[in-house]
Amino acid sequence: MKYRVFDKITDIPQGQWDRCNYTNNPFSSYGFLSALEESGCVNANTGWHPQHIAIIDDDEIVGVLPQYLKSHSQGEYVFDHGWANAYEQAGGHYYPKMQSSIPFSPVNGPKLLSPIADVRQQLLHAAISHTEELGISGLHFTFITDDEATVMTSQELLLRQDQQFHWFNDNYKTFDHFLNTLSSRKRKNIKKERETALSNDIEIEWLNGKDIKEVHWDHYYEFYINTSNRKWGRPYLNRAFFSILSENIPNDILLIMAKRDGRYIAGALNLIGPDTLYGRYWGSTEYHKCLHFELCYYQAIDFAIEQKLKKVEAGAQGDHKIARGYIPIATNSAHWITNPSFKDAIKKFLAQERKAVKREIDYLSGFTPYKNTD
Repeated sequence: MKYRVFDKITDIPQGQWDRCNYTNNPFSSYGFLSALEESGCVNANTGWHPQHIAIIDDDEIVGVLPQYLKSHSQGEYVFDHGWANAYEQAGGHYYPKMQSSIPFSPVNGPKLLSPIADVRQQLLHAAISHTEELGISGLHFTFITDDEATVMTSQELLLRQDQQFHWFNDNYKTFDHFLNTLSSRKRKNIKKERETALSNDIEIEWLNGKDIKEVHWDHYYEFYINTSNRKWGRPYLNRAFFSILSENIPNDILLIMAKRDGRYIAGALNLIGPDTLYGRYWGSTEYHKCLHFELCYYQAIDFAIEQKLKKVEAGAQGDHKIARGYIPIATNSAHWITNPSFKDAIKKFLAQERKAVKREIDYLSGFTPYKNTD
């Protein structure tokens, strides 16, 4: 077997890529990643130069790895700006670096894409070899699975952990069934928030597949831009991306829209995996108390229960999610640092950081709203 590096995903046959995406994670799909590239959100000019690796056996691609040559650390959600500053101050060049991640998406899932364990190992070795051949500072895998974390640390990559908040479906039949597992006070608070969110004659729509029209994306993009400008300063995604995404993977999209007086006023974008609903971007043009909680958290739970999904990942950060039934879990990333001295310094830092993350998760776990922890 041999490996090859592709600077455009469109140079890889879609069928071969998606056969390698063995967990059917929508963010690792050809449709999602090609929408980023085709729309121009991801390319060398935006600091995300595709460097996808493919393992080839008898002219057939049997494994793929999405990765990018990065000239900055934006849009990753695992912050290494301190590492970059230290590296530069020591006289090195931290950028460019190699990043194996899903651009602008802190979603958990495999990066070594192949149903064959030996091929996954070869993808890792190929990625390390490619990084060393380029002579760059390092290779970073973010939001990887627990299994990948085990494999990568056995190959001397450095493990880093952070936390997110996920909701888990304990075979709930209805939202009220879920509420009945919470303490009385928390249950009443959620009911009150849901009533408040819809108190101004606000209606909620779930849109999926062919029900999503361009007019819906026009409204949603307005919400996205408005929130991006207020919170992040620069939106990562352009309008074309959403149209291409809707064409590529229509059945994997859940668009939750809020309407008042016949006008759309807010929306939340989700992608649907085989067992997980992934919440991504939310936006609005009107402020209504608790509407954010309703669209991003409670409606997501409603959908997951109806579709019998196992969990909801509601994006990065936010310990306010705990009171809404989301619990803290550890997330993993793995890092190959080429400079031995810098690697040793980061290794020591990460050992302390992992302890701090564990302490925080243990502490926050004591505040979940479920009866057995009340």
